[in-house]
Amino acid sequence: PLAGVRLTLVAREILTPYSGMLPGVVAGHYSDRAAHIDLAPLAQQAGARLIEDEVTGLELAATSQISSRQAGYVHLAEHPELRFDLLSINTGAVPVQPAPVGIAVKPIGRFLPHWRQLQAAIAPGARIAVVGGGAGGIELALAIRHALPVTVAVLLFAESLLAEASAGMRRRAAGALAQAGISVTTGFRVVAADAGQIQAADGRIAAVDHVIWVTRADAPDWLAESGLAVDRGGFMRVDRTLRSINQPAVFGAGDVVSLEGQARPKSGVYAVRAGPVLAANLRRTFMQLPLQFYRAQRRALVLMGTGGTHALAARGRWAAGGAWAWRLKRLIDERFIARYQMDPSLDRRNRMQEPMLVPALQALLPNAERCGGCAAKMGADPLRRVLARLPSQARSDIAIGIGDDAAVLELPAGPLLLTVDGFRSLIDDPYRFGRIVAHHSLNDVLAMGGRPRAALALATVPLMAEVMMEDELYWLLRGAVDVLNEHGVALVGGHSTEGAELSLGLTITGQAGPTLLTKAGLRAGDALILTKPLGTGVLLAAAMQGRARGDAVAHAVRVMDTSNERALSILNRYQPSALTDVTGFGLLGHLAEMLRAGGVGATVMADQVPLLDGALETVIAGVRSSLHASNVGVLEAYMSAEHPAVPLLVDPQTSGGLLAGIPAHAAEACLTALHAAGYSQAARIGWVTAAGWTIE
Repeated sequence: PLAGVRLTLVAREILTPYSGMLPGVVAGHYSDRAAHIDLAPLAQQAGARLIEDEVTGLELAATSQISSRQAGYVHLAEHPELRFDLLSINTGAVPVQPAPVGIAVKPIGRFLPHWRQLQAAIAPGARIAVVGGGAGGIELALAIRHALPVTVAVLLFAESLLAEASAGMRRRAAGALAQAGISVTTGFRVVAADAGQIQAADGRIAAVDHVIWVTRADAPDWLAESGLAVDRGGFMRVDRTLRSINQPAVFGAGDVVSLEGQARPKSGVYAVRAGPVLAANLRRTFMQLPLQFYRAQRRALVLMGTGGTHALAARGRWAAGGAWAWRLKRLIDERFIARYQMDPSLDRRNRMQEPMLVPALQALLPNAERCGGCAAKMGADPLRRVLARLPSQARSDIAIGIGDDAAVLELPAGPLLLTVDGFRSLIDDPYRFGRIVAHHSLNDVLAMGGRPRAALALATVPLMAEVMMEDELYWLLRGAVDVLNEHGVALVGGHSTEGAELSLGLTITGQAGPTLLTKAGLRAGDALILTKPLGTGVLLAAAMQGRARGDAVAHAVRVMDTSNERALSILNRYQPSALTDVTGFGLLGHLAEMLRAGGVGATVMADQVPLLDGALETVIAGVRSSLHASNVGVLEAYMSAEHPAVPLLVDPQTSGGLLAGIPAHAAEACLTALHAAGYSQAARIGWVTAAGWTIE
């Protein structure tokens, strides 16, 4: 980490695949997980903020210094725009796919799930067409041939085979394809495809059942649209320092760039070799030091698997092959990916830090002698700018909203529901955090069958440069407001202050529904329905310790960022006797409140309780949330069961699901409706008894 610099990594997939091992995964030599790099622990130990999203555009300001007010914005698919002072682009290229049918290999992270579906469903006698005659297409075709039964035909269509390789390598590749029994058709430039066939530019048609595209890759359109200098293919032009030739605040490497004066094939080996120079030059730009030059090697060793335990090797005009080449390829690939398997025992606090701020950032340093009380509020100008950027929330029943001393709402007559909730940030993504807090806070009103109407916010932002505090507050409130808008709830006021860490609290005012649902009312014989899986507490605890799988935490975040509103409307159709939301006291803690209020008992089937992916293995590994001991202490009388999932029954949940008592005869219909509405893990977890407590 560089002191005073916030590093943000935007990645499409938290588990990012290593392309060199993809054919080995398809052939069955590696598991899916063995060929992926988990970005979450890498980012955590580097002190980087990790944002799971995809870039859709780039907005560049005028050329400026590091200390400028704005250098530009990255536009994202599922987040607000992300401001940057310095930008590094290594997004890779995008596939050229002549038709929407079939599966594209790139982006690689999306290929494997589709391939697994195809592999499971493919019928004997099917014809799989691999389109593309480069090294990637040939190696994938050979891997598919190795993975599938001989009753499935594998066909390769290409304009030519290995056009840029040596004659010796082309001969060996053609021989490997022939030996594997793969039909090869060259001079076949595919321009169209539909169900059952592909068509070449010269009009020829080939009958196929499935198409896999391994065609050339192009630059994403947003590069040229942003005003960055690009080559004829649309790739960003960078100089010897890996800096854009017309935008000093933008650097890049890998397939997405074109090296001025060093034209090279699109290959991961060049991206890997450029990495250290790129990292050094990003740091050197902040430190106002001379930049280093990247000199791309002229030749690279190419190792291409042939499906089984042999591989081809080439460098320049030399080409060879055999079992030794496969062993060498495995050794290189496995050593490479092992470098990114971080040791979770490393203490994040012990990272090497810069001794002081670099000179370019010292002018941005806020006054360290900060006042308390109302003097700790964020400044009026940045707050005004943030509020002006938030989506509109105009509504006829808001007589006075944000701007006066207090909001004035004209609510219909009837009972009001009031609740308050909030917590410090549990993830590095302020936008997702804002959304999760909003869902979590709204759940208390929804759990009583009410309709949320208005919200007040209390936001705490860590002390940073003013522009960074403004960005942080905007992302935080934008996340909350986006969720509030989805529920027809207006943010009518609030307070912002400086603090040690990012936090957000919301006070929600709601209107009671036709039937006020409470924790009391459970009846013996009722089915207990839970709408969301458990495990957020233990997974977030593991993430803090660097012991959680990044994809498991990302899935937990998506579950937390899911509204209970549709679940409430479905449960209401089946006359719930009692309802609550599962939060800090865990499933058993909140169920105990319902049982005490109703004077009844319950039987809980531990193996029927839905769990988040990775939660059980994390609990078995000994990880617990900090609130676990307290929850267990309160409920120790109910914890006699030895099922491995029992600790998760008291795991504190954030933005958890709804727990309802439903008449037993309606339980199956209720679950069917919940599954159809997207609550795929909703489950019947037990039933209400006349007295007592059992966990089976």
